[in-house]
Amino acid sequence: MTKPLSGIRIADFTVHNAGPFCTHLLSQLGAEIIKIESAMRPDAFRKPHPVYGRMGPATFDQVASNKLSIRINLKKKAGVDLAKRVVALSDIAAESFRPGVIGRLGLGYDVLSALKPEIIILCVSSSGQTGPDSHFAGYAPLFGAWGGLGEMTGYADGPPVEMRHVMDHTVGMNSAVAVMAALHKRRATGRGSLVDVSAREVASSLLGEALLLAAAGHTPHRTGNDHPHMAPHGVYPALGEDRWISIAVASDAEWRAFATILGAEGDDPRFAAADARRTHRDLLDEIVSRWTMTMDANAAAERLQAAGIAAHASWTTLEIAADPHLRTRRAIVDVAEPDGKERAAVGVPMRLSKGSDIGIERGTPKLGEHEDYVYGDLLKMTKVERQRLEDEEVIY
Repeated sequence: MTKPLSGIRIADFTVHNAGPFCTHLLSQLGAEIIKIESAMRPDAFRKPHPVYGRMGPATFDQVASNKLSIRINLKKKAGVDLAKRVVALSDIAAESFRPGVIGRLGLGYDVLSALKPEIIILCVSSSGQTGPDSHFAGYAPLFGAWGGLGEMTGYADGPPVEMRHVMDHTVGMNSAVAVMAALHKRRATGRGSLVDVSAREVASSLLGEALLLAAAGHTPHRTGNDHPHMAPHGVYPALGEDRWISIAVASDAEWRAFATILGAEGDDPRFAAADARRTHRDLLDEIVSRWTMTMDANAAAERLQAAGIAAHASWTTLEIAADPHLRTRRAIVDVAEPDGKERAAVGVPMRLSKGSDIGIERGTPKLGEHEDYVYGDLLKMTKVERQRLEDEEVIY
């Protein structure tokens, strides 16, 4: 079965999470990803991340499955020359360094496009490749904070919420869309492109109506789980430690069904109409919470759904990893970590018809695992040449 991006090859210089998640998605759609690292400077996410509570790689196996791995020491001129040879056999080169770094290495768009005019170059950075703030480095929490998304996320009486992987992954998904647009353009014109993705601008693009309100002279505020029209609407405590259920009542008919479940407290005339429920939403939330606290979250959700009310337990990652529905759709699959252990990983969140079996096919690559294929089969390097480059710590 042919995947939609079969035949597309990407030289992947990206590091950390945002850029690697982009190429990870493209790999599941069929692109061949050659990840370029070195023993001197492996991807930071190959390393233990105790901040996430794990001494094994906390993220690398979630963004590197399906990829091929080779070593190139880009601090040496011969390493840069070798990288150019890999790019010359590729359709796309992707990087996520601070603007200017890839150019100083000798692998900027001007150099690579001269080498191969049809090449597509993806540059993922904090604030883009141009503009007065382009020199800023950044990680996921900065993207959300500077882009304004953090300011609009959280409770009204609390601070802005720091966002990590969700910000990186959203940047990666936007980057993947932009790359596929560049591929479409190349198919039509034969010309390559520089794809410049600003993570901070991705965050701002998600603000939606908050920006419209601000442009109209209003001051948007954090609203937590509140909703401008629905009540009840929120996440409510359920039976057990740290168990929660999300409930959203969108109409008077849904409220009447919910009121029947709540019993006497649901008959309060102050809750009969939507505007009144909004006015008395704090009292309503207390009543709903008293009911949900006596119920198992999954059982409560099932009962509410049967009555036509949108509700679901707030699932833990363990529940998600074991979910038969996600397993059947291969949205959750098991992959091998570099140490050989298996763990659940997130697959591509889409399905295509006509026999395109997209998704993860193999686990996380060991550093340099696929050099026989890349240096031997693709670049036709002799054993003598490879050994010389290893001795000179170019392949290192």
